[in-house]
Amino acid sequence: MLTTQNSPVGLRNRVNELMANPNAKALVIGATAVAVTPFVLPLVKPALKATIKTGVTAFEKARIAIAETGEAIADVAAEARAEVQAESSSHHSAAPTVTAEVTNAEA
Repeated sequence: MLTTQNSPVGLRNRVNELMANPNAKALVIGATAVAVTPFVLPLVKPALKATIKTGVTAFEKARIAIAETGEAIADVAAEARAEVQAESSSHHSAAPTVTAEVTNAEA
């Protein structure tokens, strides 16, 4: 990586050589993030906090809406089951009555 020339390697050339290496880029980005965070965090903290609060509020509203929708669907399903059972019990009780009337009419 280093040049084998006798002349000293300039800072700009050395930085260019380091930036050609992807690992060096990741290291520089990570070190910069660690160094800058204490200065940037107090500036962005209110906006970050507001964004998180909005997300939590939206999540809670969505959770409530999903629960209410599930409850409404369960109610409709229970009503449908009750109607099916009522219809099937009325059909079962109506069939013997019709048979009995036919039997009585024949007798």
